[in-house]
Amino acid sequence: MAASSSIQLLTPALAILILTLLKLCTSTRASAGICYKSIISFGDSIADTGNLLRLCPSNHPPHFSLPPYGESFFHRPTGRFSNGRLVNDFIAESFGLPLIPPYLAGEDARGRDFRQGVNFAVAGATALDSSFFRERGVRNPLTNVSLGTQLKWFKDVMPSFCSNSSDCREFLRTSLVLMGEIGGNDYNHALVQGIKIDQIKSFVPAVVSEISSAIEEVIKLGAVTLIVPGNFPIGCSAVYLTYFQGSNQQDYDKATGCINWLNDFSKYHNRLLQKELNRIRKLHPHATIIYADYYNAAMRLYRSPNKYGFRGALKACCGGGGPYNYNSSVECGYPPATSCDDPSLYVCWDGLHLTEAAYQSIAGGLLQGPFSTPPMNTICALASTSSGLLLQD
Repeated sequence: MAASSSIQLLTPALAILILTLLKLCTSTRASAGICYKSIISFGDSIADTGNLLRLCPSNHPPHFSLPPYGESFFHRPTGRFSNGRLVNDFIAESFGLPLIPPYLAGEDARGRDFRQGVNFAVAGATALDSSFFRERGVRNPLTNVSLGTQLKWFKDVMPSFCSNSSDCREFLRTSLVLMGEIGGNDYNHALVQGIKIDQIKSFVPAVVSEISSAIEEVIKLGAVTLIVPGNFPIGCSAVYLTYFQGSNQQDYDKATGCINWLNDFSKYHNRLLQKELNRIRKLHPHATIIYADYYNAAMRLYRSPNKYGFRGALKACCGGGGPYNYNSSVECGYPPATSCDDPSLYVCWDGLHLTEAAYQSIAGGLLQGPFSTPPMNTICALASTSSGLLLQD
């Protein structure tokens, strides 16, 4: 009241200037990273910023360590399974934090500091332990890292963040925890190895339970804000469109060309996961557990690619030919695979993973709505829109 009265006594121009400066200061405080001081990330290739690359033997460069991976933003391969940034990169940028360094790169290498974030995600990682799959005859060709492994790494590195349990709880209270995407590979490896969908469906309760246990564990350690993504619409993936290619038109969604029964499976996983998150919310009412609806954030791109600036939705930008430009024996990065001229026009990057442009659009749908529950833009002021998030509904 007193401030308003004082301003009224000033000249109109000076009053406007003071009000503008006050508004700017308030906005700056809200966007200066006061919401989260760091991001802790778990997951698989959707979130991996370079961990699997550091686990691979150096005598044979993996395909994702070669161009054209990373070409659109980093101008070099970084270990990310895309031509540029991932969803978690856009989330970090939007909260004014640096891109999340991979845990296996170590601290202090090239100025890295895990106090502002660390990423434990490993491409190919599963939620369930590798013994679960060995017992069922499923092989993981990429890694034996599970969500449990990543949690162990997290606990191992915690002493570098804090000296006692109280400090650790404070560190986690001011951190944003990204719990995935994780769980997709628990199904992917089995699907491409010929395991029947009914048997794979029996994995889902165990996968969701493992994710739930990890969430509760980090909450008990002190985390209060967690983002938990659901599964993507895997029936729209060039890998599965190629692998399960058939003449039965009833298997396909006429509007998108995606495989219905695979998308129904993704929705089943997501329903069980959301039900479990509701249970955890009741047990831990002090924590904010955000469901990130990757399924519908991505599905809009397949339903209306032109609306979001995409020319191709199902066909991979980088691949070895065929109807969907995917060939399991010709991986993106290895000759004779070829890459499209403009990845920003494609949703699919290499058959399984998406382009930076698609991840950017998905991140926008999470950060600004409507694909997060509760809405992410209500829990903290976003630092900026400098990352150019695509926010169309």
